[in-house]
Order: sequence, then structure tokens, then C-alpha cells
Amino acid sequence: MTKNLLIVIFLVLMSLQGYGQTTNVSKSGTSAAPFLEIPVGAQAIGMGGAFVSVAGDATALYWNPSACALLPQKELAVVHTNWIADTKFDFGGFVLPLGELGTLGVSFTSLSMADMKVRTAEQPEGTGEYFSAGDIAAGVSYSRKLTDRFAIGFTGKYIQESIWHMNAYAFALDAGTTFRTDLFGGMVIGATLSNFGTPMKLDGRDARQFISVDPTKTGSNNQIPAEIEMDSWDLPLLFQLGVSTNVMKNDAYRWTIAADAIHPSDNYESLNLGTEFAYHDNIFLRTGYQSLFLDESEGGFSAGVGLSSARFIEGGISATFDYAYRDMGRLESVHTFSVTVRF
Repeated sequence: MTKNLLIVIFLVLMSLQGYGQTTNVSKSGTSAAPFLEIPVGAQAIGMGGAFVSVAGDATALYWNPSACALLPQKELAVVHTNWIADTKFDFGGFVLPLGELGTLGVSFTSLSMADMKVRTAEQPEGTGEYFSAGDIAAGVSYSRKLTDRFAIGFTGKYIQESIWHMNAYAFALDAGTTFRTDLFGGMVIGATLSNFGTPMKLDGRDARQFISVDPTKTGSNNQIPAEIEMDSWDLPLLFQLGVSTNVMKNDAYRWTIAADAIHPSDNYESLNLGTEFAYHDNIFLRTGYQSLFLDESEGGFSAGVGLSSARFIEGGISATFDYAYRDMGRLESVHTFSVTVRF
């Protein structure tokens, strides 16, 4: 099985190397809506974000929409993350299998913060006004199994960013595939393209100012309305290729390893590695490391635990509770909590 692990990692490294570096500039911070790159779900974060080929619950709406076609039941997932700088990151997703017609899903993501005082040079303690900033994304997904091994999925998303009286909007598409093989104990290969969409441009009354056309002349009108022209920014286009396999699997235990190659439009390429150990599919231990080979990355180590309930209501309802810790280096650690209900 050690040999299998090395082969899996080698395959992902080769795919990562295939893209190569075409520039020595990372383009970090040059895209709009960076909240779209915040990982979703305690299981995925606990495994270091190596989840494109592992996704097996409603958080697949974020990671790989094609995996939703493999879910046998309706699922509802709710995720909360205490994100950096006292912000809150939340995700909700619902998956509805429709038999031979495929699978539908809906999802909602938000990044929010507490209100802050409006301060100026003249009033550094506050003007009495408050402002807030936040981001949201709402998606509708469809996935379908084309064969017993191969599935595809798509998500259409509406994206909005807001700060005080300014807003920016965009529409985007995610696409994903999942392929199950007989290699190495049932290796799964997943690939996704995320956030392919329209650019975003802030607009609102905070960009409106009053100016003087010629302040050097006496009597010049200094209340001429003017609009500050904002630039537009592309979404963070992201391509991911992942592989996973079971190093060990029997009636009592399962040990899964996974690796994802990441190719973003606003940073260098990197690699995520993760593993999960399950006991009777009721107790889960996870660990991983993300952003391997990424220069100047913050942190990277993650770990998590999960507990799945037995069937506790007639009709086959079950729930899974997950927690994950993620080291963010100088940005300190973040904590994620997830609840998934199947019915």
C-alpha cells in the first residue's frame, strides 16, 4: 500500500508539473471575490483541502458538483467557520437525487463581518455612522451519472460583493467530473473548473463626488457631480485535479489518502495532501497539509474529527458532526464546524 501511496502522489505531481510556471508573478490579490477560494466543510479542511475526488456529501456542491450524482439520499449540510480577522464564513447546501433524471442541488455561501464605525481625519473617533462589508454566492447545481463509474456536474452561481453603499455582481459556472477505477483498491479521479464567469466592478453612490471644474477661477461651481470610474476584476478561476484511494478497507476500518493539484489564476500552483481514518464509518480522524510548494504560504497543517450517528429515526435519517482545525501561520488558526443530515 505504500507503493500505491507513492504512485498516487506521483500522478498528481506530474499533472501539477505539466502546467508549469509561465511567469514569476503570482498575481495574488488581483482577482475579485477571493472568498470563493475559502474551503468549505470540516471534513475537507481536516484533510488539507484534498477533497476533489473524495467529496461524498452535500459540500460536494462546492468541491466537485459531479460527486452529488453519487449520493443515494437527500442531504442537507450546514458549515460555519470562524475565519480570519473576526469574520464569519458560512455555507449551506441541499442535494436532491431524482433517480434516472440526475441530481439537483442548491447552495448558499456568505462571508460577513460586524459593523464598523465610519471614521474620518476630522472625526477619528467616528462620525456616528456605521458600515459593513460582505460577500455572498448562491448556486444551483445539476449532476448525473453517465455510467456506473463516470459522473459530471455543473453549478451556476450568482456572486455579490458589498462594502457600505457599493456593490459588485457576477455570474459564474463550475464544472466537475468524477471517475471511479479498479486501480489501487478503487482509486477515484476528480477534476473541476471553478469560477468561470463575468468580471466584477464596484458601483454605487460612494463613487459619486462633487468637484470644481476649474478651482483657479473665481465663481467656479464646486458642486459639479462626478462619478469615479471603477476598474473591473476577473473572478479567481481555479482548476483542480485530485486522486484518492483506500489504503485499507474492511468491515471495521477504512483508511483513505488523497492528493489534489491546484492551478489558480491568481497564484502559483500548489498541492494539497490529506488522509482520513474511519472506524465503522462512525468515528473519523483526519489530517492533511495544504499549499505544498506554494511560496510564502501561511500555515498549511490541518486536522479534524467526525462523528456519524446511527439511524435514529424510522425512514433512515442520520447525521454527521465534523470539526476541523487549520493552521494559518501569522493569521492564526481557524476552526470549522459542520453538520450534515441525510434523509
